[in-house]
Amino acid sequence: MRTPIIAGNWKMHKTVSQAVELCRKLEAALQDSPVEVVVCPPFTALSAAFALGMSKVKLGAQNMYAADKGAYTGEISPVMLKDVGCQYVILGHSERRQYFKEDDEFVAEKAAKAFEYGIKPIICVGESLEQRRAGQTTEIVVTQTKGALAKITPDQISDVVIAYEPIWAIGTGENATGADANEVIGTIRATIAELFGQDKADQVRIQYGGSVKPENIAEFMHQPEIDGALVGGASLSADDFIKIVQYK
Repeated sequence: MRTPIIAGNWKMHKTVSQAVELCRKLEAALQDSPVEVVVCPPFTALSAAFALGMSKVKLGAQNMYAADKGAYTGEISPVMLKDVGCQYVILGHSERRQYFKEDDEFVAEKAAKAFEYGIKPIICVGESLEQRRAGQTTEIVVTQTKGALAKITPDQISDVVIAYEPIWAIGTGENATGADANEVIGTIRATIAELFGQDKADQVRIQYGGSVKPENIAEFMHQPEIDGALVGGASLSADDFIKIVQYK
């Protein structure tokens, strides 16, 4: 059985004090949840969140650079993330790909580097609206999955989390149906099986992301291939995120 994992990507939101308040609420409310819960605050709030000593809510970062240290102005290394308690890092988010021109090869380098420090990558894949309309969804997600996993070893793959985030559904209020998302995620799992074998693929947790909210989370979580969610806007509200984690 794969343990469900629901992660909140706060993006460029929350001051340090706001992040601490939200983390405290989540930690108090979710102690008995069977779901693995991860929050990914902005870099400025990671130290303060770590200092809370949370036991249920795990910390993740929204990005990292593929080097231990160096002259990379404005970047954050996995050494730094490990130092502030990060157990996960989001890599290859469509906003990183779109605004900062990150490609599959760079995502693969980051994923490999994250594992050097015991940080588990949440690797994002997904198609644009234009690609979807052109019938290219399968081609895009297969290419991105293979590219991002190019440097991952068979021993590491079971600790990778994949997030299928159709770009057209991120922050738009639009979302794939549960059945549509399940089909694409099944394709992603089949791709992992091609690379690492079916037994390994069956261990990989694959999330859905894209306008996930309390009203639709159950539709996704009840699909056989979907193991969790990467939540954007709804993760900024304690009440909404708690409802998502406590889906039925």
